Amino acid sequence: MSMASNGGPAAPPPQSGGQPQLGVIAQYVKDFSFENPNAPRSLQTQVQPQIGIQINVNANALGGTPTPTDFEVELKLEGKAEADGSVLFSFELVFAGVFRIQNVPQESMQPLVMIECPRLLFPFAREIIASATRNGGFPPLLLDPIDFVSLYQQRVAQMQGAQPATTA
Repeated sequence: MSMASNGGPAAPPPQSGGQPQLGVIAQYVKDFSFENPNAPRSLQTQVQPQIGIQINVNANALGGTPTPTDFEVELKLEGKAEADGSVLFSFELVFAGVFRIQNVPQESMQPLVMIECPRLLFPFAREIIASATRNGGFPPLLLDPIDFVSLYQQRVAQMQGAQPATTA
């Protein structure tokens, strides 16, 4: 058995005409910060905090081939809880994964990378945030599921609005 550089089994080379494949090569915390700036005073707050969350997805093709098969996808989650005008806690997490995609039509590649890959990463990122808030002295923050289809559609609409119209 051959081994890839990350210690796992080496993936077979791309096959033309085979079944579409999406494989997770690696997943990891790329950047993480949790702040509890007003502790221990913030731990005594009895008021329901206002929580704001921002979500962003970025993807980069890895390798120099004309049709890359490996992509790094980053799921960035930022949040802040505030009550009575002060910050209870804030966090920033960039959770990433390397995905190998084979035998997928080019027109389906971007939606697959920007919707399905972050959907696979999300449960792990959600657990990291829940554990960090619990370890910070607060109830675990359980993020609601994210509609990555809607997020992708919003991003496409923003990009189309920013670029001049072209004809095919």
